[in-house]
Amino acid sequence: MTRSRRAVRWLQPGLVVKRWMLTSGIGLLIALLGAAIWADLQPIYWILETVRWCLGQVTRVLPRGITGPLVLLIGGGMLWLGQSRSFGTIQQALAPEKDTVLVDALVAQRRLNRGPNIVAIGGGTGLSTLLSGLKRYSSNITAIVTVADDGGSSGVLRRELGVQPPGDIRNCLAALSTEEPLLTRLFQYRFRAGSGLEGHSFGNLFLSALTAITGSLEAAITASSRVLAVQGQVVPATNADVRLWAELENGERIEGESRIGKATSPIVRLGCLPERPPAVPRALEAIAHADLIVLGPGSLYTSLLPNLLVPELVSAIRRSRAPRLYVCNLMTQPGETDGLDVTGHLRAIEAQLASLGVEERLFDAVLAQEKLEDSPLVESYRRRGAEPVLCDVRALRSQGYEVMLAPLQGARPTATLRHDPRSVALAVMRFYRKHVRHRGEG
Repeated sequence: MTRSRRAVRWLQPGLVVKRWMLTSGIGLLIALLGAAIWADLQPIYWILETVRWCLGQVTRVLPRGITGPLVLLIGGGMLWLGQSRSFGTIQQALAPEKDTVLVDALVAQRRLNRGPNIVAIGGGTGLSTLLSGLKRYSSNITAIVTVADDGGSSGVLRRELGVQPPGDIRNCLAALSTEEPLLTRLFQYRFRAGSGLEGHSFGNLFLSALTAITGSLEAAITASSRVLAVQGQVVPATNADVRLWAELENGERIEGESRIGKATSPIVRLGCLPERPPAVPRALEAIAHADLIVLGPGSLYTSLLPNLLVPELVSAIRRSRAPRLYVCNLMTQPGETDGLDVTGHLRAIEAQLASLGVEERLFDAVLAQEKLEDSPLVESYRRRGAEPVLCDVRALRSQGYEVMLAPLQGARPTATLRHDPRSVALAVMRFYRKHVRHRGEG
């Protein structure tokens, strides 16, 4: 039954297989006809005479009512055997260790290729979580990633080698990878010992080496994308060596992404050096062709807002007619978003844009977590200074925001309160389909 279903699936339109098989068959017949014409049509006469003689001999032994169906079954069986073995051989050559049947893979790839052009903007683990969920719905994904990280392995490589921080980019490449899990695990592997190696991930070292070889982080990302069979593309927000600074409510000014995340006073203003860094052209092109633009989830001041310090990116988003969605965090982050609810997060985004002279809202739709009930896990976060990010739906809608609530942490109990890739991607796609439907009705 399963085989018959798969055989029927080959008849589905859009697989781009049947048309080329038909083209090959017609081409073979035309080639044979050309050879026959060249030979003064004699081969055609010989073939027709041979076929007539064979049919005559067969029908003498068995009646026509039996011979016809029998020959038809033999021919159909040989055709089925030849095609199934051919596709099986192709499957073994393309993916010998994968269990996916070729027709299923082609159907899935066709669906992904027809998916919307999604631009996801951010950084950190939040963006990679979103990407690993969205790749189930589209292969036309562009991740625009902040390059302001100066802590951990990325910070060390940045200071010692003069390269842009590769950590967030590495996470996004791994999230969009369709290659074997072992290769992805290798890319994410972090050395736990070794003089000079401890704390570094293999992927960070790989990207840094490729940057030195190719001359740019963009070229290194492209090469890594081929190795990992990345579904979509990962693009840095800027090629400039960006360093963040923040002004705090107590008047203090601190520099460096790693220090901003541990601020001892509320952040009033965020900036960077050099000011107004240029955007990467591929990022601008992706935004221009986007069907959906998503900001977040991720650390507000160290993963999301640094992307909005690139004026060309902001201008491109303003020009885009695609629906725009902000995905808010589940919990506040001590030292960065203490006491902020969803409204506070949105005000911080608007204040950042206002500092660039942009008065309009770029993201007038927000996706937030449904109310989290008290639990031992929530209490554990509270003891560490984090609180659930509350959402006043009525107040936000009165201000003109479109608000969506969903169980973004997923249904399964986990040891951490983080976005579940499938849950957040499902909610994002529901938002997109709703807007496509409304646009069609309009």
